[in-house]
Amino acid sequence: MEWTGQVYADTPTVSAKAYIDVTPERLWGYVSDIHLMPELSVELQGVEWLDGVTGPRVGNRFRGRSAHHALGEWETVSTIVDCEEPRRFAWAVGDPDHPTSVWRFTLRPRDAGTVLEQWAQLGPAPSGLSAAIEAMPDKEQKIVFVRLREFETGIKSNLAAIKNLAEREK
Repeated sequence: MEWTGQVYADTPTVSAKAYIDVTPERLWGYVSDIHLMPELSVELQGVEWLDGVTGPRVGNRFRGRSAHHALGEWETVSTIVDCEEPRRFAWAVGDPDHPTSVWRFTLRPRDAGTVLEQWAQLGPAPSGLSAAIEAMPDKEQKIVFVRLREFETGIKSNLAAIKNLAEREK
């Protein structure tokens, strides 16, 4: 990831892609399984569906518990904002109309497999990062850049783990 000089108000994004040698239909179960993500993530510690639902559908909500060495521990509620099997799965953290972040998987068929992209956006609503920015406003660009690099590292790790699981089980 290259330096962009973005600030939080820019709602900066980061993404990565991987080719996975299984069809989007076979891959869908991995990317839409919220319970798999804590197994792959360093930061996300656990998840649970809310409101009695048990699977992904636009409007369904889940609670996530996360931890970060510099930000501490926190819980969030996310809402599924896009769920088109086997093409897209996305959720907004916090208020879906004004989220603290948005996350998305996009599956595109290619040859006999799938190009899987994971994408994330910071903001526009304030998040745990906002306190650090308020404390050091002259370092906002660096704070945002470091957080986006952490997201990118996590995304690349997620994609590699999903690739390994899906191709091993095919």
